[in-house]
Amino acid sequence: MNQDIYIKNKKAYFEYHILDKYIAGIKLLGTEIKSIREGKANINDAFCTFINEQLYVRNLHIAEYSFGSFYNHEAKRDRILLLNKKELKKLQTRGEEKGLTIVPLALFISERGFAKLEIGLAQGKKTFDKRDTMKERDSKIEMDRAMKQ
Repeated sequence: MNQDIYIKNKKAYFEYHILDKYIAGIKLLGTEIKSIREGKANINDAFCTFINEQLYVRNLHIAEYSFGSFYNHEAKRDRILLLNKKELKKLQTRGEEKGLTIVPLALFISERGFAKLEIGLAQGKKTFDKRDTMKERDSKIEMDRAMKQ
């Protein structure tokens, strides 16, 4: 089985300070997991929200399975995230605080073959924080180039 599927949300690390991380299962259809195993998913625009005491991920784009028939899934539908009740309650109370949100960080396949979503409790960065992040990244690239020579 192919476990090298790891789809990362780079935009989330640039836009937010990540305070806590959680690993959540996703309730998927058969054609969705097959499409994820092909690597055809995009989590850049995805976000998490609570609906009726359950955590959902919205705008997670999983492309239609190429060999699927009329049983194929809808590409952008709301999917339930599977967490413990204690974790859900903690996320819900912390998520209601001002300035905190829940963002998906990475989508991967576990050792047992299940699709997992790494989510993070995040706080938005200010513009100057984003500039600092870009400066750190540029300086790291320059140091790596200098070390190669």
